[in-house]
Amino acid sequence: MRQKKPSAIAEMSVAAIAVALLLAPCAMAANTYKTVHKFNTQDGATPFSALILDASGNFYGTTSSGGTFGGGTVFKLTPIANGSWTESVLYNLPGGPGGHFPYAGLTLDSVGNLYGAATLGGNTSCNNIGGCGTIFKLTANSDGSWTPSVLHTFTGGDGDGPYGNLVFDAAGQNLYGTTVAGGSGAECPGGCGVVFRLALNSDGSWTESVLYSFTGGADGQLPRAGLVFGAGNLYGTTVLGGGSAVCNGGCGVVFKLAPNSGGSWTESVLHSFSWADGATPYDALVFDAAGNLYGTTGAGGTGGSGTVFKLAPKPDGSWREIVLHNFGSAQNAEPVGGLIFDSVGNLYGTTWVGGLGDGTVFKMIRNSTGGWTFTKLHLFEGNPAMQPYDSLVLDTAGRLYGTTSACGSAAGCSGTVFEIIP
Repeated sequence: MRQKKPSAIAEMSVAAIAVALLLAPCAMAANTYKTVHKFNTQDGATPFSALILDASGNFYGTTSSGGTFGGGTVFKLTPIANGSWTESVLYNLPGGPGGHFPYAGLTLDSVGNLYGAATLGGNTSCNNIGGCGTIFKLTANSDGSWTPSVLHTFTGGDGDGPYGNLVFDAAGQNLYGTTVAGGSGAECPGGCGVVFRLALNSDGSWTESVLYSFTGGADGQLPRAGLVFGAGNLYGTTVLGGGSAVCNGGCGVVFKLAPNSGGSWTESVLHSFSWADGATPYDALVFDAAGNLYGTTGAGGTGGSGTVFKLAPKPDGSWREIVLHNFGSAQNAEPVGGLIFDSVGNLYGTTWVGGLGDGTVFKMIRNSTGGWTFTKLHLFEGNPAMQPYDSLVLDTAGRLYGTTSACGSAAGCSGTVFEIIP
C-alpha cells in the first residue's frame, strides 16, 4: 500500500490536492541500479529528505522517524573500498525540547559541522501537535563523535514547522530557511509561514529573525521548500497561495526576497501558478549558469500530475515561465522533489508515484531544437524500494544517489538509500 505523505502537513491542515491521472508515454533508458542501504527502524525510518555529500565522499541525511526514541535520526554513509557502504547513526532525535521528525535534509558548514531542522518538538506549548520545531547543530569532535545542540526553538509567531533545508549566505555566518506555518498571516489558522534568518553572534549563540511573514493571499502560503541564493537575493516557492482561483487556496507561487539597505527584505512574486502551467511546488529551485530558475510542481499541467518548469528573467525585471514537461498518469506522476543539474546541463529528478506505481527517477536532456527530451531512468515497484520523495545528488563520478521513503512489504525495511549509474 502506498504510504501517505508526511503526516505533519496534514496536521497543519494543508488541503489534499486531487490529481487527474492521464497516460503520458516516454522512453526508458538503460542504467545500473543498486540499494546502498536499507533502514530497519532501529537506525531510522522513512527518509523523506535528500542526501548531502562531503569532500571525502561520505553521505549524510535524516530519517523522519525511527531510531532510539522514534523521532528520527541523522545518519552517515561511508564508502568502503569493495564498493559497499557502512552506515552509522550520528544522532537520535530525542523529542521534547530537542525536537523530532526531521523532514528536512542537512546543511554542511566549512569545518564539517551539520545543521538541520526538526519539524516538530521544541516548545511543546506552541501548538496542539507537539511543538513548532527546532533548528539543531551537530558539532564534529576529533574522536569521531558528534555533539548536538539546539540553535533555535520556534514559538509560532516566529515560525512553525520547518520542512525545507537550511542555506548559508556567502559569508557562511547566517542560516536562512522557511516554516510552513506560523508568522503573522491572519488568513491561515496558525499563520501562513515565514522566511527566517539565524545570525551567528560573537559568543557562539544564534539569533532568529523573521524576514518575511506570508499573508496567504497573492504573496503565497505554506513555504515548504528550502531557499536558494542568487546575487544576494533569496528565491523560493509556496505550495499554496497566489492569484489563481482554480486551486482551493491558490496554486502556489515562486517568490523572491530582496534585501534593503535598512536590513528589511522585500518580497515579490515572480510567478503565480494557475494549474494549467502547474500547481503546488513542493521543493526548492535550482539556478542554471545563465540565471534561469528550474523547479517542479506536484500537480497541475496538461496531464494533471505536475510539471517541470523554467523561469527565465526578462529585461524589464519580470520572469517568463516555460513548462518543460507535463506529467500524467501512473507512467510518471507527482514530482514532489526538486531538480539537479549534471556537469553538461542535463536535469535529473524523481516522482513520488508513477512508473510501476511507486515512483520513478527521470532525466531530461536538452535537444537540438532547444526543447527537452524526457527519459525514465528507473521505475520503483514496492520491493526493495518505493516512493522517492526528494531530490537526488550526484557524486564526482556522475553517479546518482537518493532516498526512498518506504520498502513496500519488504520485511525489516523502512526506507532505503539507492545508487543509479546513468
